[in-house]
Amino acid sequence: MSRLPHPHTVPANACDVTPEGAAWLASAETYPQGLLTGWRARPTAPAVLSCGTVFDVVSVPAVFGRRMVDRLWHDGPGSGPVATHRGRMLLFAAPGTARRLPSLLAWEEWGSAVPSLLCHGAGDAVTVPPLAAGPGPDDRLGSRWLVAPDSRHPWLPGADVVLWACVRAAREAGGSAVRISIFPPRDQGAKVYDVSRRR
Repeated sequence: MSRLPHPHTVPANACDVTPEGAAWLASAETYPQGLLTGWRARPTAPAVLSCGTVFDVVSVPAVFGRRMVDRLWHDGPGSGPVATHRGRMLLFAAPGTARRLPSLLAWEEWGSAVPSLLCHGAGDAVTVPPLAAGPGPDDRLGSRWLVAPDSRHPWLPGADVVLWACVRAAREAGGSAVRISIFPPRDQGAKVYDVSRRR
């Protein structure tokens, strides 16, 4: 029978989840001990976890997600846990991000270089990679951890940080052809009055 590593051991692979990280992931479920027991029996099997209380997940196409993660680590505060599954990158974010991010994205002026982002929050669930890398059913799904959870309380970016990474990734993808503003678009039909001479 496979077991979770001892709480004080370092994982063999940097992309393996630590016992503290596994406990954090399991805390998203109503019965975390049942999930941990299942993982002990099958550490190379993916799991489905609930979003909205412990974390939200922003799912983006893999290439764009890679640009976002690069920006977060090279120019920003870093990222929370990050995984890949079925050709998409899953960025774990603070609870509430899934609710706020779509309105922040709608407010921006996007070019055609920005893909659609799927935001998973309260009432949603996502499939996460196994705790440990190795042969298993996840191989054909391209499911693995890029930044594995390694603590009981990992730092999670909020909607503002994820938006910042989106803007930087879109600029990088589109070069100078994509104009991204932090201001909403002007109303082209609005009347403009010169009030500088009024007394």
